Amino acid sequence: MGIVKFSLSMSLDGFIAGVDDRPGQDMGEGGEALHHWVHGGVPGSFGCTGVDREVLEELHEANGAMIVGRRMFDIDEAWGGNTPGGVPCFVLTHNPPAEWVRPDSPFTFVTDGIHSALAKARAAAGDKDVEVASAKVVQQFLRADLIDEFTLHLAPILLGRGIRLFEHLDDLKVTTERTRVRESNHATHITFRVLKENA
Repeated sequence: MGIVKFSLSMSLDGFIAGVDDRPGQDMGEGGEALHHWVHGGVPGSFGCTGVDREVLEELHEANGAMIVGRRMFDIDEAWGGNTPGGVPCFVLTHNPPAEWVRPDSPFTFVTDGIHSALAKARAAAGDKDVEVASAKVVQQFLRADLIDEFTLHLAPILLGRGIRLFEHLDDLKVTTERTRVRESNHATHITFRVLKENA
């Protein structure tokens, strides 16, 4: 069985998207700079090279399934009907979109919580990892102590405002061990293992 992880690009002041994230502007105002490492510094391109390419390929190769939130699903306009990374995608929602609930849908909508979504995703992933995405979903998984590892792709910018990753966590304490650091001109990729109290 693989691990449960997340991997998100983040500004130095802790934002994973700018303000006014919406369809057509999925990273919010100024947020596209967070993904310069994926685009090789050229927005709209997927020309990452060197360390950035290694990081991206390793993440994709390890993933066997993904869990996302409904808001991310809507903002990214269902990724044009293609699941992120081409792996089974489980969408947490209270109201599945009728147009995507059909036998041939590439998405599975989960209405009974994160534990159910994780069980389904693990079954689909087999020996590979389950990737968790979007701020609110990551926060839910952190509060439930279900994250084993995470990678932050720190972009050398300050966004000033937008969507923060590590908020709404109340008094949650998470202890980590940094396991790897890689750098490029566009990002510093830092991987952390979450230390479990009973491990």
